[in-house]
Amino acid sequence: MGTLGKAIYTVGFWIRETGQALDRLGCRLQGNYYFQEQLSRHRTLMNVFDKAPIVDREAFVAPSASVIGDVQVGRSSSIWYGCVLRGDVNSISIGSGTNIQDNSLVHVAKSNLSGKVLPTIIGSNVTVGHSAVLHGCTVEDEAFVGMGATLLDGVYVEKHAMVAAGALVRQNTRIPCGEVWGGNPAKFLRKLTEEEMTFISQSALNYTNLAQVHAAENAKSFDEIELGTMLRKKFARRDEEYDSMLGVVRETPPELILPDNIIPDKAPKAA
Repeated sequence: MGTLGKAIYTVGFWIRETGQALDRLGCRLQGNYYFQEQLSRHRTLMNVFDKAPIVDREAFVAPSASVIGDVQVGRSSSIWYGCVLRGDVNSISIGSGTNIQDNSLVHVAKSNLSGKVLPTIIGSNVTVGHSAVLHGCTVEDEAFVGMGATLLDGVYVEKHAMVAAGALVRQNTRIPCGEVWGGNPAKFLRKLTEEEMTFISQSALNYTNLAQVHAAENAKSFDEIELGTMLRKKFARRDEEYDSMLGVVRETPPELILPDNIIPDKAPKAA
């Protein structure tokens, strides 16, 4: 950002602070009868000067997540609640169909002791479990990082590799394709089975479908939320067996029906 850009940014900051100061002054003047609205400073997408996140329009970023700076999120990927992706001193790249689950942290390193530049690169159809930490590492397509795992600077996880839950992968470790690593420090445990490799791909697809439901729910207006609440109360005590004895047929409102791709075992009942 040049000198002019910084000057404009500073003026905008002053204007916003002035507005908040006027609000506080108005509250004091109202005395005991004032109502103060607490304004959250949280921003789901936040730039760092000229570094701004680029998120595909079909990706889902939860409202409580923080995507900061030089971050790219690909098509149909999902960043879940409480995640922090901080691309301030380097870049973060996430492919398509990848899910970064709740409370995970993704950060970068400007350089390591050997002077190597360390962005964080996460491929497509990758599953990163809850509360994982990825720092200056690379994870190839269709890899799996378990819950609570930590990947330190320079770690390279190849395609179809799995990092077990709670593992600590030391700096510059390379995890080959088709292997499971776990422990503290992480070491080779065994080879992945064909079923487990299929599960990795299916896990990513399941989260892509689930993200669509959360995105739709988060996009609802207040009136739509109230209508959904009323309908759920109305149909909460419906007993299909009792209704069939009385010959009553009730149709479930479309607002309360989940898509078939969220419940794959759901089969239509015969009339």
